[in-house]
Formats: sequence, structure tokens, C-alpha cells
Amino acid sequence: QVQLVESGGGLVQAGGSLRLSCAVSGIIFSIMGWYRQAPGKQRELVAFITGAGGTNYADSVKGRFTISRDNAKNTVYLQMNSLKPEDTAVYYCNKYPYGINWGQGTQVTVSS
Repeated sequence: QVQLVESGGGLVQAGGSLRLSCAVSGIIFSIMGWYRQAPGKQRELVAFITGAGGTNYADSVKGRFTISRDNAKNTVYLQMNSLKPEDTAVYYCNKYPYGINWGQGTQVTVSS
């Protein structure tokens, strides 16, 4: 079955960094994305990466976040630097475009 297991979230001060990981199984490990959902807001795409390593980012995170992948481990990463309070959200990984199955997500909280 599809499994998307996110990890690496936590509480960090503004300006800090976190690295998220997502272990993927049960789906073709093709184009993968990171998404986030802040309280009271819709889930939004943060970044995606193709199988060949091409990337695309939301304007709000360009220059601060880096998505990467390890195809041998079926794992996708999100390096988040210069974090801001507005980055506070639950972060999820999924295919891009997203499929119907979601993991539990990982909470990122950035304090000011």
C-alpha cells in the first residue's frame, strides 16, 4: 500500500534551519512534491522535484528552501533555511500532482 512517512519537523527560532525527510513506498517514485498546510489555510505546494532532479519552488520559499531526492532510498528531502514564522505549518510530501493518499505530515513551528 501507499506509505508516505514524513519526519524532521520541530520548533525552531526565526532564522533557523530544519531538514525534512519523506520515505516513500507503494507508488512510482517519479515527480515528488512537498506541500504545507497552515492553520485555517488551504494546503499549498512548496516545491517539487522531477525524477531527473529538476526543481520548482513557490515564490515564498525561493532562495531559502531546497528540495532533493535519493532515488536509491525512495526518499525526498526539504532543506529549509532562514525560516520565518509564516513557514509554520504541517508539511507533507506526495506525488506532484498530488495523489489521494497522504501521510501524517510533520509539524514545523517557527517562533519569532
